[in-house]
Amino acid sequence: MPTISATDPPRPNLQRTAEDDAAISQIARYEDFTTVDWIQDAQRERTRVRALHASFNSTWFSLIQRVYEASQAWWVVLLVGLLVGINAALISIAAEWLSDLKLGHCSTGWWLNEKFCCWENWNTHGSCDDWRPWSTIIGLAHDNLMVNWLVYVAMATGLALACAFLVREYAPYAAGSGIPEIKSILSGFVIKGFMGGWTLLIKSVGLTLAVSSGLSVGKEGPSVHVACCVGNVVSRMFSKFKYNRAKQREILSAASAAGVAVAFAAPIGGVLFSLEELSSYFPLKTLWRSFFCALIATAFNPFRTGKLVMFQAYYDKDWHFFEVIFFIIIGIFGALYGALVIKFNIKVAAFRKRYLKPYAMTEVSVLALSTAIICYLNIFLRNDMSEVLSYLLRSCKDGDYSGLCRVDYTPRMIWLLFMATVIRMTLTIFSYGTKVPCGIFVPSMAVGATFGRMVGLMVQSLHRARPHSVLFAACPPDSPCIEPAIYAFLGAGAFLGGVTKMTISLVVIMFELTGALNYIVPTMITVMVTKVAGDLFGSGGISDHFIKLYGLPYMDKEEHLYGVPISRVMVTEPVVLTARGLRLHTIQHLLENTQMMGFPIVDTRADMRIQGYINRSELKYAIQKARDQHGIQDDAQCFFQTAPSLTAYRIGGGTGGDGDDGMGGSSSLNPPISYSSPSSIDFGQWVNSAPFIVSPRQSAETVMEIFKKLGPRMVLVEGEGGRLEGIVTRKDILRFLHLPAHPTYPIPTVPSETELEMSAVRSRRSHHP
Repeated sequence: MPTISATDPPRPNLQRTAEDDAAISQIARYEDFTTVDWIQDAQRERTRVRALHASFNSTWFSLIQRVYEASQAWWVVLLVGLLVGINAALISIAAEWLSDLKLGHCSTGWWLNEKFCCWENWNTHGSCDDWRPWSTIIGLAHDNLMVNWLVYVAMATGLALACAFLVREYAPYAAGSGIPEIKSILSGFVIKGFMGGWTLLIKSVGLTLAVSSGLSVGKEGPSVHVACCVGNVVSRMFSKFKYNRAKQREILSAASAAGVAVAFAAPIGGVLFSLEELSSYFPLKTLWRSFFCALIATAFNPFRTGKLVMFQAYYDKDWHFFEVIFFIIIGIFGALYGALVIKFNIKVAAFRKRYLKPYAMTEVSVLALSTAIICYLNIFLRNDMSEVLSYLLRSCKDGDYSGLCRVDYTPRMIWLLFMATVIRMTLTIFSYGTKVPCGIFVPSMAVGATFGRMVGLMVQSLHRARPHSVLFAACPPDSPCIEPAIYAFLGAGAFLGGVTKMTISLVVIMFELTGALNYIVPTMITVMVTKVAGDLFGSGGISDHFIKLYGLPYMDKEEHLYGVPISRVMVTEPVVLTARGLRLHTIQHLLENTQMMGFPIVDTRADMRIQGYINRSELKYAIQKARDQHGIQDDAQCFFQTAPSLTAYRIGGGTGGDGDDGMGGSSSLNPPISYSSPSSIDFGQWVNSAPFIVSPRQSAETVMEIFKKLGPRMVLVEGEGGRLEGIVTRKDILRFLHLPAHPTYPIPTVPSETELEMSAVRSRRSHHP
């Protein structure tokens, strides 16, 4: 390895400037299906901050610059919170109006949904004269079932078809909930276009259409994706976050908290959800920013109720200790629901991916048609799920809902609730994962609420039949003892926990959702039972299973590789570049014919002693800069000379011999080389001379922790004498981790199907500006 001394001739090598770093960061933003190098991004941020501070002086303008630099993150989360709140309000208003439009129209104003049309016009029979079913338009009876049913089915199918068309033609990434991809992105994965402005627009419009069509999908999961799109678009407007993908992910964590906050009117629950379920890296400053962002978003009050609670619940009856038995039963059924939905929904998704990919619009249309035909006949399935939830969680003292509180209707209501539970669960299995924006939170809560209300009515009937039973000894005599709405509330939480495996954030979301703070202990009991029972059926929520199905490179904190040496995981004989002697056309050929995101630098191919590592994007940029500034030709000699004073990060002890300079090269073997010839170029300043290096005997578990906690893009494996034995990336570990245990869950290097799908969409856009 060459030494540097005072007698060496000046080296006109390719200089690296701050402008080059900014340009490379810009290029890196557009690298698709790659992983973020957190360490490199942190180094670039420190370089940027040092350069910025060096430019400061004592002027007023410099003071303003200092304040702006320090407050950029808060301005970003403020704007994100405002825009997420506005977007959620618009989606909520439009979805409610379109959902009610399937059932009728307001005679006093076509723009009003049923709730606002009949705000103060409900008659004594619980109906509203201003709200008219579609049968009245053609002069038929108010309750003509056939006409109203046909209009309902036609509009539901049309809305779903329009949604599927928009997603297929303009933004395939808008399909699904987006949470599996968001989890992978927050852990450092890059999916180009997944959080762009176009995806934001189509996801918002499509979400409105999908929810209002009556499909058994919710808008709460996709709200996280929409919020992250807003966070991505806004953060790109600020210099601190524009080119730093690691910093951007701090904003995305805050945005995801705001997304849950506006979906459930639960700002604290949103922050905890981001911390518990989504973010791999969540420092204290991100916690504060997430809290502020969620607060701003929720303060917009998208539910227009005058409160920040979506389903206001007043329960004047306290719970009794004997009811814990029934709470446990609800928790067990919540776990069973989660296991069944996850198992069969993944099977349906795998079948869809394999056989139904070309027929996405047909599938959505058939599903919407079937859903509308079936659901219209059941009062608990016909209306919007959020509206039904509000009635199921409501105490009978606050009013009846289609006979739900009438004693003589109890057997009929139990049957309708049972059928609603079974049908909604089946429809959710087939609907979640279709090529429309779709979430599973509210459908699961709706299934749980109908099941819980059914259990509550059964317990209430049992108490009426046997009021003096020892089971009900704690109940006051001759007065109501059981509140079925409480069982619906706990069922909603249990079934949501069963399918998502949430715990702490779920409890907080449920009490923020309803305001039922006095039922925190029953909620904790039910959720805990659901979690314990659910883990017996299998670990991981539905989003974790979709991550495996999609082959996304996400390292779960619960996954380990105990007792496995890294030599079994690494890729042997990687493509390398030698520190000297390569011609430019050879390097160009490697760039054109390989997909590696970087290349180890070795002394020679004979000894393979590690000299450093160079990223693919930086090498391509440096070559182009050399062509522009120095006019080098294809036969120019290329050198990758690194500074001998830098030392690689070796984990588990170095393996080099005596005289090792820390990079596997000997300082006495290679004399200084002059680069005065225009036919040679030195890329030394573009080489990472201190990559992470481990021994082949190092445990794979330790390397996993390096990737999880430090976030390098790759780790080199160094054998005896400093020889390069192999290279390990995050995807290599995941491939080894998942393939033996889950042969149906491949971890592809590049999700080519999605890439081809997005390429087709970009091609269509280029022809339709």
